[in-house]
Amino acid sequence: MNTIKIIKNRSDIGAGTRGSDMGIDAIEIAAINQGNDFFHKHLFQDVETHNETIYNKNNNNFAKRIEHVVEQCERVANAVSDNLTQGFFPIVLSGDHSSALGTISGIKAAHPNKTIGVIWIDAHADIHSPYTSPSGNIHGMPLAAALGIDNLDCKINEPGEITNEHWENLKNIGIHGPKLKPQHLIYFGVRDYEEAEQYTIEKNNIRLVKVEELRYRGLEVCIQEAIGRLLDCDHIYISFDVDSMDCDNISYGTGTPVPYGLLPIEVMQIIDSLLATNKVCCIEFTEINPLLDNKGNKMAETAFQVLDHISTKIPLV
Repeated sequence: MNTIKIIKNRSDIGAGTRGSDMGIDAIEIAAINQGNDFFHKHLFQDVETHNETIYNKNNNNFAKRIEHVVEQCERVANAVSDNLTQGFFPIVLSGDHSSALGTISGIKAAHPNKTIGVIWIDAHADIHSPYTSPSGNIHGMPLAAALGIDNLDCKINEPGEITNEHWENLKNIGIHGPKLKPQHLIYFGVRDYEEAEQYTIEKNNIRLVKVEELRYRGLEVCIQEAIGRLLDCDHIYISFDVDSMDCDNISYGTGTPVPYGLLPIEVMQIIDSLLATNKVCCIEFTEINPLLDNKGNKMAETAFQVLDHISTKIPLV
């Protein structure tokens, strides 16, 4: 029997704005204020962080603090892999989205001979590399690392030898080489991305379900199509960035809010349908930043609403 294990990764060193490291505490406070004992019911593990490195001089402008992000992703990968091997169902609560590379790598390390599918619920494509990133923030790069894509066709940066070496290390966490194939990556809610990312998405025929398509064609139709594309996947990982939701409807409590996003009920329906396939092995919640919340603790409260709901749908047999 599987048991839920909460993996708490309070790291925000891959983000451009500080504060998402407090997102996990904000979710826990939301639970306490609702009188919900969720965090007492489930086992948990704290992942050591490197947040103090934000005070260090940055030596990699095209991949900021990449040497420390590599180490953090290795820690997350080890935690995820260990818990999967022990039969747990990991729910990863993370600060910034760079950690998703660690989560995906940990899943692949635990199942090296299995095919992994990824559902990416996000406002952003997060498929830049140090060669294409306009910001150098690594929370915009986890999928490129997981796919092993540099996108040199759209190169605008010369990262340098040291950054290149760290980038290769990042791409090879868990096991050597790519963790999934482009056809096994599906986006939901992505609506803010650069030309270099669009090029990668189109070149690799990556499925992107926009909010307007989801509502025009119907949520269930789009979900079932996504499930169909992942039929030959043994395991599915769901990554839920709260900025996938409509910031005007919810709050601006995330590092890079984008309007016209998903509603919480839509996120829950997407995850519910995927859980019903019995292929989902890990779910991640990320990018809650209570320091930026313009409605008190609204983003964390909404994220906990989703978390508490989907936890009851996880098949534990």
